[in-house]
Amino acid sequence: MSDSSAALADSNTGDRQGPLITLSAGFADWLDAHRAALALTTYQAGRLFFVGRKPDGGIRAHERLIENCQGLWTDGQTLWTSSAFMLWRFQNALAEGEVTPSGADRKFVPAEGRVTGAIDCHDIAMGEVDGAPRPIFVNTLCNCLATFSDTHSFRPLWMPRFISALVAEDRCHLNGLAMEGTRPAWVTAAGRADMTDGWRDQRQSGGVLIDVASGEIAASGLSMPHSPRLHDGQLWLLNSGSGEFGHVDPKDGTFTPLCFCPGFARGLSFVGQYAVIGLSLPRYGGSFSGLALDQMLAGKSTVPRCGLLIVNLRTGAAEHWLRFTHTITELYDVAVLPRTRAAEAVGFRNDEICREIRCQPHDIPLTGHTPIRTEDIR
Repeated sequence: MSDSSAALADSNTGDRQGPLITLSAGFADWLDAHRAALALTTYQAGRLFFVGRKPDGGIRAHERLIENCQGLWTDGQTLWTSSAFMLWRFQNALAEGEVTPSGADRKFVPAEGRVTGAIDCHDIAMGEVDGAPRPIFVNTLCNCLATFSDTHSFRPLWMPRFISALVAEDRCHLNGLAMEGTRPAWVTAAGRADMTDGWRDQRQSGGVLIDVASGEIAASGLSMPHSPRLHDGQLWLLNSGSGEFGHVDPKDGTFTPLCFCPGFARGLSFVGQYAVIGLSLPRYGGSFSGLALDQMLAGKSTVPRCGLLIVNLRTGAAEHWLRFTHTITELYDVAVLPRTRAAEAVGFRNDEICREIRCQPHDIPLTGHTPIRTEDIR
């Protein structure tokens, strides 16, 4: 398949090393056909990315710097992501039919920040807590599912049965979360260890999928599993240490691979009959070394890549791809922005956020009062 190149727009990443991304020739057409844009995070480079389409049909990429950016959830209007010690909520500021000067039809503005401390937040999903919608996230440092607290760093909601204490020790490397409606349904962990950093000794085949409701192990023998997701009645996940994308039968724990992923796979989202999968370069000499993925890549005479795969769920074929050629070596999560051509976000490191002042609709009578002007606000 031929490829085309696209430089990163609105970015601090220069072009001195050439285009930051290359992509399959049909990538932009695929986005157009599904009326979707993509969001992805990289904690290695501390960035939130958006990949969408320009008005002329070309690819447009946009980035914002967010330190240790990992977990990601969006419905196209609200976006939650994690940073080194906070959860951030961004809200789309554009009305239907509105666009920014650069042509984006989603403009995500920071609306709320929650300080959690450095809990190594992984997957984020929107659920229901005490009858109210709230983000539910994987608190990897403390081996639990949690939500934010108005008085503390976080509020724990659940932890695996094999974890004996709620302590700030990454024992099992709890990482992935699959929701069923508004409730947490399944989680993944790299191991069943109950001691500090014990999961690292179980990377090759100690990974597990856990049923949150029962607390039972639904599947075992996995290698560093990530990103469990329910889609079209099947439970999908990334068996990252083996480079496999497939589905699990929770009745008997059987994992059935659909395709091979040429990189350490993390981040999974769906558009119709397609899966969008994030790929990272293995961190040799660290947590990613000594995995079956190495042998699989060698057996296919393939080098690992960092980027995205678009996989047809019916055939297992990787029909489209995006690849980072430099600077970005690891991704964590990927999400689909439905009914979106292109998205951008207001950052924290320039004065745009100072000028982003919006008044909520109100019924305060202003007759007889001097109207408040934004330039009067200091």
